[in-house]
Amino acid sequence: MGLVSYIEGRKRIGPMQYRKILAILSTILASATVAQAADLAQREREFKAEIQPLLVKSCHGCHAGSEADAGLALNHFTSMKSVLKERRTWEKVIQRVRIGDMPPKEADPMSDADRKKLLDWLQSSIQEVDCGRTPNPGAVTLRRLNRAEYRNTVRDLLGIDFKPADDFPGDDVGYGFDNIGDVLTLPPLLMEKYIAAAEEISRKAIIAPEPAPEYEVTYQGAQLTFSKGVDKDGSRLTFASSGSATLSEQAPWSGEYMLELTAAGSRAGNELPKLQVSLDDKKVKEVTVSGSLEEPSTLKFPLKLKGGKRTIKIEFTNDFYIEAKDGKPAQDRNLYLLDAKLTGKKKPEKIAADKLTPTHKAIVTVEPSPTMKVEEAVRKVLGPMASRAFRRPATKDELSRITEFVVKDIEAGDSYEGGLQLGIQTLLVSPHFLFKVEQPRQATGGEYPMIDEFEFATRLSYFLWSTMPDDRLLQLAMKKELKKPEVLASEVKRMIKDPKANEFVENFAGQWLTLRKLDQFEPNKKMFPDWNEQMKELARRETYTFFAGVMREDLSILTLLDGDFTYLNEDLAQYYGIAGVKGKAFQKVSLKEYPRRGLLTHASILAVTSNPTRTSPVKRGKFILDNIVGMPPPPAPPNVPELEKGELKGTLRERMEQHRANAACAGCHKLMDPLGFAMENYDAIGRWRTTEGSTKIDASGELPDGTAVKNAGDLIQYLRKRDSDSFARCLTEKMLTFATGRGMEYYDRCAVDKIVAQLRQDQYKFSSLVIQIVMSDPFQRRGEREEP
Repeated sequence: MGLVSYIEGRKRIGPMQYRKILAILSTILASATVAQAADLAQREREFKAEIQPLLVKSCHGCHAGSEADAGLALNHFTSMKSVLKERRTWEKVIQRVRIGDMPPKEADPMSDADRKKLLDWLQSSIQEVDCGRTPNPGAVTLRRLNRAEYRNTVRDLLGIDFKPADDFPGDDVGYGFDNIGDVLTLPPLLMEKYIAAAEEISRKAIIAPEPAPEYEVTYQGAQLTFSKGVDKDGSRLTFASSGSATLSEQAPWSGEYMLELTAAGSRAGNELPKLQVSLDDKKVKEVTVSGSLEEPSTLKFPLKLKGGKRTIKIEFTNDFYIEAKDGKPAQDRNLYLLDAKLTGKKKPEKIAADKLTPTHKAIVTVEPSPTMKVEEAVRKVLGPMASRAFRRPATKDELSRITEFVVKDIEAGDSYEGGLQLGIQTLLVSPHFLFKVEQPRQATGGEYPMIDEFEFATRLSYFLWSTMPDDRLLQLAMKKELKKPEVLASEVKRMIKDPKANEFVENFAGQWLTLRKLDQFEPNKKMFPDWNEQMKELARRETYTFFAGVMREDLSILTLLDGDFTYLNEDLAQYYGIAGVKGKAFQKVSLKEYPRRGLLTHASILAVTSNPTRTSPVKRGKFILDNIVGMPPPPAPPNVPELEKGELKGTLRERMEQHRANAACAGCHKLMDPLGFAMENYDAIGRWRTTEGSTKIDASGELPDGTAVKNAGDLIQYLRKRDSDSFARCLTEKMLTFATGRGMEYYDRCAVDKIVAQLRQDQYKFSSLVIQIVMSDPFQRRGEREEP
């Protein structure tokens, strides 16, 4: 409750007191605004007097104009306001200055005092503006289910697990993930695939009788057998006086049939002609024929026929005729029969109980009966399913439309089961199934609106399970208890221990660590004969199992960097040269006696960061910058030759040093190369080595801040002990991107800072990271898009 609302609700406060309190509040707010303006003015003075001269002295020499190094020009920043408009640029500057990479060593050095002054001013200025008010939690574009989410949701909704989505067009990737709303479009081809998949899924979910055989026979009127008083007139029969026409047919089965007659008549004696239908000499019905030869009537007569030969008689029952007399014209009432059609559809045979699948029995819990109408039965079956498919209670109107659609199909002759199949198809192509719909809401009290409990349950379940919420989550959402911190923390811990969290491992970790690229990695078979399809899958499984182990045992996320254990089976252990592992099953294995620690020494990651014929220090260094410390380098400049294609000579390290001689390449390679060379003891497919041919491996290097490392172990310890917050921040940003389905913006820094601070307090426990993400404003609120 806002303070003003609170005051207005206090009946004991009189008008005078009320006005006085509001005046005080207005003064406080005005003072805050003045203070904020004064603070901004002070920041502007600081920028002009201290920061801009520092930038001119230490940065503008390389970072100015159209040919600025790495495409980063800083000379156009002339005010505090211009800095704030491009926060993203300055966040990158902060990163490079903090690690000592900028200014470069060959440039005029920046004193420690100046470095601290620049960092403090930039960080505090950006932090104050972003977090000194209610931060924007960001806007999530309406998100379609991606292929993995579609398959999992169908499985959990209907209890069938097959792969209709394998035939769907591939999902586009944004910010490293395939669940980003901005890129999950719905092209016409995919909509066609959804419709076809819905039909296939409905047939697998519910067993319907085979389509019943249909019977149809059509005669022109003149083709019938007729009595005296009836004559042919072209293709029709004219009943000039009382008479009849007979249709004799062999009914193929007993059941419901329909006789459809096309007839016309002429009025006489103030009466229209009447037509009577009899079945086996028993009157069925007599009707008045109002149609004319220009616009004949279509008359329908439902009939119950027994199998065998049946006789249907069509009679003209009220003939009337007066001759012309005394100048008056004759009056003649006649009946005309143009054609007759008899149709029937055999009633579908009941499916034997032993032919029904468990899925069918779980869905079709009620059937129509003398005490339950079809409409009621359909509603009882599809109502709960609609609510689960939409991840929220289906509205009365939604359920009525679906029920009406299904009932009409059944009334048209489809079986009850066939009608339910159609109902399932309707649900599966609904936007409320295919998209994670979140209703727009207005901000209140100066705060961005919260998403509702069901939308929150949906975000949570697709984050950790890549599927719809289970019954427990939906029940907690119904009770409005899911967002309670203690309940939410408990649910997160339950969810990450559930087998369905394997989807999080594959879909988040698999994309964060770029393991999907393993499918395209084809090393030279002559150089690396030990790599094959089996080894590729074992290497991928090791990384998934290791990540899952850290998650389910709720270890520190830093274990991902330096864990002294992994999960191997006998084949993969032999590949690594690790003794004592037997059997095909994966098992936890200590690495204390081996030169491997954490994810970076897994064969899967080492392979996807290599070239087909050799290791790639650049790819490995870039991987660490992108996915471990969250400081991605800019794209490579154009027209720079690859090592294999240029004129560079010598060992890989020597060729890399020659490559860095190009000024356009030096800035980024100084960051990437030492990181990548530290991993050189692992070959292109992840095996340990000390030499390459006859050359001894040199894995040493100097990191941008001056730290010397001798090998991968030194690098991993550096990342673990001296740069743990960078890894925590990087992983937080990656996971928050995956969780919200959108890229991180400058205004998300506040939420990330808060998560990392709490994570640090909680000893970096995995569950703490997930809990803090789902409790954050970007996850729980709806914001807006805004330009930096």
